[in-house]
Amino acid sequence: MTGWLGVSAGLAADAKVATKIRVALAGDSTVTTNSGWGAAFEKLLGPRAECLQFARGGQSSKSFRDSGNWAKVLAAKPDYVLIQFGHNDMPGKGANRETDPNTTYRENLARFVDEARAIGATPILVTSMARRTFDKGRIRGELAPWAEAARKVAAEKKVPLVDLFARSIELLEKVGPEGSAPFDPKTKDGKPDHTHLSPKGAEVMAGLIAAELRKSEPKLAKLLGE
Repeated sequence: MTGWLGVSAGLAADAKVATKIRVALAGDSTVTTNSGWGAAFEKLLGPRAECLQFARGGQSSKSFRDSGNWAKVLAAKPDYVLIQFGHNDMPGKGANRETDPNTTYRENLARFVDEARAIGATPILVTSMARRTFDKGRIRGELAPWAEAARKVAAEKKVPLVDLFARSIELLEKVGPEGSAPFDPKTKDGKPDHTHLSPKGAEVMAGLIAAELRKSEPKLAKLLGE
């Protein structure tokens, strides 16, 4: 009898784990665990959710597919996929990564959306996090064309959008260069890195994402802490 009870308890525990909501992250280094907002976002997810980290440094919306990383996301069969690219899609990153915001970048995002839906996942587009590069107190915002492209795809495909580009600019311009300095990790030569995130920066950006999700995807937002 005791053995049966033990087996039953084990099966119940397995079933509980199996029913966790799986949230996948697809993106570049600004989404990763070590230099992006990934780890901080994972901490916000409650016990009913599991975070699957697929983001990789140096990836663009083009290279992420070409390198097989997107196939790994689909194979994991997540319930949600947060998709953020742009930084490495810009000019100067090489032909294997660059995309045009008005054509190839939009096409790549649209394919991500369609293929995520095809496996039963809910895709969520996240606009590129702004670089903390100030010009007379204003964020330079060179990623604006890629952020706008993501907004257009979200509207066309009717998918949830986390406008991290707009929200991060609002916050950064409010606190200014001095207030945003704690968000910068240090480069190998000790200089501030205005693209990636320190643990403090990751925590702040994850909070912005959570706030946006509460507006755009309430079902997922229920899994997030404060």
